[in-house]
Amino acid sequence: MAAYHWTMAEVGQSKLSFAVVGTGALGGYYGFRLVRAGYPVHFLCRSDGAYIRQHGLTVTSGGERVTRQVMAYDRSADMPQVEVVLVCLKTTENHRLRELLPPMLKPSSLVVMLQNGLEEEAKAAAVVGADRVIGGLCFLCANKVGPGHVVHLDYGRIVLGQYTPEGRPGGVTPGMKQLASAFVAAGIQATGTDCLRLARWEKLVWNIPYNGLSVLLGAETDVLMACAPVRHQIEVIMEEVRSLAAADGHHIPETFPARMLMDTERMKPYKTSMMLDYERGNPMEISALYRDPVAAG
Repeated sequence: MAAYHWTMAEVGQSKLSFAVVGTGALGGYYGFRLVRAGYPVHFLCRSDGAYIRQHGLTVTSGGERVTRQVMAYDRSADMPQVEVVLVCLKTTENHRLRELLPPMLKPSSLVVMLQNGLEEEAKAAAVVGADRVIGGLCFLCANKVGPGHVVHLDYGRIVLGQYTPEGRPGGVTPGMKQLASAFVAAGIQATGTDCLRLARWEKLVWNIPYNGLSVLLGAETDVLMACAPVRHQIEVIMEEVRSLAAADGHHIPETFPARMLMDTERMKPYKTSMMLDYERGNPMEISALYRDPVAAG
């Protein structure tokens, strides 16, 4: 799998307009960064739209708390058409894409799926066509701690890849470069992959063990890593994910799980998104993170 690393000098800067569908931790953080960089960003909110319209969107990161007035909406039907739609919903909400996306789409708009899982891009492609769908893998530790308030804990890199229905390499597309230019201008590290499906499998090497075990054991990442039997179980599950990926035709190097473990050791203590969903009584991403990968492998 080829990886592409972009700098501002390489991609330039394009003034795209954005819609963020789902203003949770992920959508709130990335959308906020784009707003600070001067991009027009329209936020679709689930429950705190009125609060954000009145008080603004707040992000706390690196000890700095910043609030900005942003354009927040309760209904997609009220939103303007934009060049890029960032889908930041939980995958459990993707059945709503056919209803949510059309009002904000131009004939050439890109839809970027900033989600977990393996098969979610297909759901957007069913609405807009495969060539307009880009996948985004977010390596971000952030939590939404209250209405209109996101706390960024660590990381923030995005890996972009062109969706192809067959899971084959899609190369670097003009849309990926346009997106990268905006993210880099907003201070977000953006890299690219020529094979989105392999990149999704690689992220599942981390997501599958840590999300599930954090819920089963009620533990944050640092606690999971500190317990030798649990760490061993994480390693076993990671190897199982490698086997599933291989059965799906995608090779993940033997050294990859060790890299994931090292990255997690350096990570600040973190509650996984599935653990937060469990604690809050929200639907968990069981299909995206477990059923679909098992079926694919």
